[in-house]
Amino acid sequence: MRATIGLAGLLVVLTACGGTVSTAAPPPATSAAPTPTPSPTPTPSPSSSPVVTGPNVSGCFTEDDGKIFTHGDDLPGVVTGKGETGVVITYERNGNVCTWRPLSDRLVAAGYRVLLYARDSRIPPEDVAVAMAKRLAKEKGVKRLFFVGGSIGATTAPLAAARLGGRTAGIVALSGAIDPGDAAKITVPLLQIGTENDGYGGAADLQAAHDAATKAAANELLVVKGESAHASAMFRASYGPQVLDRVLTFMNRHRPAGKG
Repeated sequence: MRATIGLAGLLVVLTACGGTVSTAAPPPATSAAPTPTPSPTPTPSPSSSPVVTGPNVSGCFTEDDGKIFTHGDDLPGVVTGKGETGVVITYERNGNVCTWRPLSDRLVAAGYRVLLYARDSRIPPEDVAVAMAKRLAKEKGVKRLFFVGGSIGATTAPLAAARLGGRTAGIVALSGAIDPGDAAKITVPLLQIGTENDGYGGAADLQAAHDAATKAAANELLVVKGESAHASAMFRASYGPQVLDRVLTFMNRHRPAGKG
């Protein structure tokens, strides 16, 4: 099933930012002495965000959110939520877990158990994504898992999903460039989302994988027309709520019946 989002139906185009600019001519000069301008009242500087000192992941997930763990070269991760369906999120190169919080919070609220982790972005994430999936699968009550990724995390998600085997519930790929050969081997449900003009994981990359994924149990594609936001940056765009809704709808449809 394919879907596209047109600008006319979805996007609000902003024609001005940060207020208006006056084009009126300045008032004529006068010989009268200028009236002194009172000094503006100083604006108090905003208080700084609290410094996170305890176990955390990138400063935006703490022990209040879930279980903090370490992996690899002492890199942190977190397991948050309590559902029986797990989700492993692998962010884009040079990204971090913080920009994926909007999706994580939605998934936890919907009854999923979510694992997010910091990683060495110089290394392709397939191996570590598999390791994170196996870690999450050991959590009490977790039955099956979705692989969710952005950019390179999306591109390699089918490889990780294949290695996990029968415990994979589905794949959600944001701005991925899945090789058609890899897409042809996908048998679990697949959702791809991206923007039309993205230089990596744009319309052409998404369409090629979509056309090749003929064995996928479900094969969904959503392209945001006329836009170029990449991976988790889509969450912060005007169409972000629709992207988040589409991911959650897809996952709810394909998680084990009656399971969180």
